[in-house]
Amino acid sequence: MKAGLEDVIAGESGICYIDGEKGILAYRGYDIHELAPNSTFEETSHLLWFGRLPNVAELKDTSDKMAASRALPPEVIALMKALPKDAAPMDVLRTAISACSMYDSEAKDMSPEANLRKAIRLNARCATIVTAFHSIRNGNEPLAPRSDLTHAGNFYYMLTGNEPNSTIVKALDVALILHADHELNASTFAARVTAATLSDIYSAVTSATGALKGPLHGGANEEVMRMLLKIGEPSNVDAFVHDLFAQKKKIAGFGHRVYHTEDPRATHLRRMSKEACERAGQGKWFEMSERIEEIVKKEKKINPNVDFYSASTYYVIGMPIDLFTPFFAVSRMSGWTAHILEQYANNRLIRPRAEYIGPAPDLKWTPVAQR
Repeated sequence: MKAGLEDVIAGESGICYIDGEKGILAYRGYDIHELAPNSTFEETSHLLWFGRLPNVAELKDTSDKMAASRALPPEVIALMKALPKDAAPMDVLRTAISACSMYDSEAKDMSPEANLRKAIRLNARCATIVTAFHSIRNGNEPLAPRSDLTHAGNFYYMLTGNEPNSTIVKALDVALILHADHELNASTFAARVTAATLSDIYSAVTSATGALKGPLHGGANEEVMRMLLKIGEPSNVDAFVHDLFAQKKKIAGFGHRVYHTEDPRATHLRRMSKEACERAGQGKWFEMSERIEEIVKKEKKINPNVDFYSASTYYVIGMPIDLFTPFFAVSRMSGWTAHILEQYANNRLIRPRAEYIGPAPDLKWTPVAQR
């Protein structure tokens, strides 16, 4: 028995391949190094759902359906307006996703065709929920989603109110692709466990969202940026990192349960961070990150993971720190729903056993007055 089910095979899937020793991540047979520079999030979502890259007509169909599904039910917007303005965005996202099921006429339809349509709606609306609440908590009306923009471009527009440029759209698109799926991570496994009971897709995704919130999963990149802000300047990096070493504390954004070499997603995000920070005139965040990586790799032999360089990338394009994890969910919704559809297609209830370590089962009951 391994703690945390480390390296335990819990099921079969044709969606995501990982080789932790060689640092390989692939979706449906396509290496992430092929997809990140060449694909779009819409195309990658289609790949995850259908098992193959789309042709021109299929990509247009999927993109059009996603664009047409972005608007939220008015009742869900009203619900978000009634929530506390200081609520954690991940809590709002979890609540709003669950609420969307009540206004979906196909919510109870468990046919494969209806579940695919719901997967597309969830993928489209997750971004709208995140950006709408950000507007609401700042006292503004949410911007209506635009169908003339890509998923990445529309997210940026709804978040900032600004027209997206091609550089920002490409950076967000790459980030969305890199985070789209990662085999049986905690949130995806939670989604599949819920789906395996034949509960609906909204329930399964709500389970996944709750798991992603945890600081040992999706919340790590928020901790990375807070660490960088605390360090403040490149000249403070060495002393800060060595002080954490002395206290035997972990450095946020380093190490991974699966990868024993560099996380292949970090390869792309390192480059993106450098470009984004320099373009924003905030090169110190990349400089600090690069120096932290140098120290940790040299002295602890630990590589950065996907969260480390994504933090500075998101920060300099204007994304609030507490939206880093919700943006992770915007991306991972594609992978979650692909896994849920796969689970439904060949379902068996997921019911593992536990290794019992309690008292022997021979205790005798005594009346409470005699205990």
